[in-house]
Amino acid sequence: MFPLQESQLRHISQPPLFDLKEGDGYKAIPKWPWFVFLSGAMGCLVCSSVSHLFACHSRRFNLFFWRLDYAGISLMIVCSFFAPIYYAFFCHPYSCLFYLASISVLGVLAIITLLSPTLSTARYRNFRASLFLAMGFSGVIPAAHAVSLHWGHPHIFVALGYEVVMAFLYAAGAAFYTSRIPERWKPGAFDIAGHSHQIFHVFVVLAALAHSVATLVIMDFRRESATCAY
Repeated sequence: MFPLQESQLRHISQPPLFDLKEGDGYKAIPKWPWFVFLSGAMGCLVCSSVSHLFACHSRRFNLFFWRLDYAGISLMIVCSFFAPIYYAFFCHPYSCLFYLASISVLGVLAIITLLSPTLSTARYRNFRASLFLAMGFSGVIPAAHAVSLHWGHPHIFVALGYEVVMAFLYAAGAAFYTSRIPERWKPGAFDIAGHSHQIFHVFVVLAALAHSVATLVIMDFRRESATCAY
């Protein structure tokens, strides 16, 4: 996809990121943004698991746990922004603060909106999917900014490639979620396995994995250039 030499690709993410010490020729960088992402991803999957397990208890529980599920998705989207933005704009603190503050505010507003019982109903299924996609694709602006700042660096292009894959996977999952394919073609045949919601979750996990790889590549880039020249 990108014109990288084999030696450059072999160098990326080697040696293991968390085995490095500052004396190994690399600069120590904060790792808390990476753990923010991991916490958000695991929190989302925990909320989803709990919601699917207990939502069938009663109507009151159903409404509460599905709202919790949607809030978990919003949490994961927001936390996914922290690591790539922090490391990509490590030497541009104002841009870093602006982007992180913007997505945090947007995420809080989305969570508040999705906690509304009315917006958790089936009638607003398309609205919820559109809101998640809007949050996810709001990363296009900081991504374009990061590419312009670090144009020509192989790590940035590799990370961008994985982020494009992530966006495709999220969009594909949302498409299954809103279209209710394949159960709309044969009602009742996919009640236990193979329905759109399960397919949606598969795409979400794959997208999270693609984003993890992109983040590790950006961390690898940052650890090699942690000293900022102002």
